[in-house]
Amino acid sequence: LPESLDSVDLSAREREVLRLVASGARNRAIAGQLAISENTVKFHVSNLLRKAGAASRSELVALATH
Repeated sequence: LPESLDSVDLSAREREVLRLVASGARNRAIAGQLAISENTVKFHVSNLLRKAGAASRSELVALATH
């Protein structure tokens, strides 16, 4: 489990999705803002959770803001 996400290799799109997740946006809002499908947002969130070793969105945000 990383101390923070600084050492985790994230794509530019994953960083955008993470920023929006951290702002409290839900998948539908993120999809609308980035002009991608909700399924694509779910895919990115799943990748972020896996890469971060996080069990939830709130844990992911905690790692991102650590």
